[in-house]
Amino acid sequence: MNDLTHSLNAAGQDDPRAAKELLSLVYEELRRLATAKMASESPGQTLQPTALVHEAWLRLTSDDKRKWNDRTHFFAAAAEAMRRILVDNARRKRAERHGGGQQRVEMPELASAVMETDDKVLAVNEALEKFAVLDPQKAELVKLRYFVGLTIEQAAEALGLSERTAKRYWAFARAWLHEEIKAQQK
Repeated sequence: MNDLTHSLNAAGQDDPRAAKELLSLVYEELRRLATAKMASESPGQTLQPTALVHEAWLRLTSDDKRKWNDRTHFFAAAAEAMRRILVDNARRKRAERHGGGQQRVEMPELASAVMETDDKVLAVNEALEKFAVLDPQKAELVKLRYFVGLTIEQAAEALGLSERTAKRYWAFARAWLHEEIKAQQK
């Protein structure tokens, strides 16, 4: 049993030392994934990769019933936590933009890519939730690729798929999500 698996098991049994050890084992990889994901976000993004990792870690460890079976399960949970953080952040920013009790003033010349990015994250999330009902495994692949920024090879390994299967799943998921998002916009 490797160090990560041992730490996952111990952390699942509420060993505080194990949680600290687990963080030291996964922090750099989580930080790298968050940095890759945040690189595709708009330049005006207020959420930084370190903050994304820390918030995801808090969400992962705040659940008393947490138990990760293995590395794949842990990183899938981390991907889900990061996805939810990004979606919550986009929703919060959208709510601030759309009122909060203030009078709206139209300034089309000031429209920014930030609005487009937040709307895109929300649209992808909404479509992904529908897709997860139809095909949970392909939806997990999308979460790992889109919200965490894993390569197809890394996501395939995390999900225990062959690279070829992951590529097929990714192509199908992208096509399905594209059509769903297009239908949302009508």
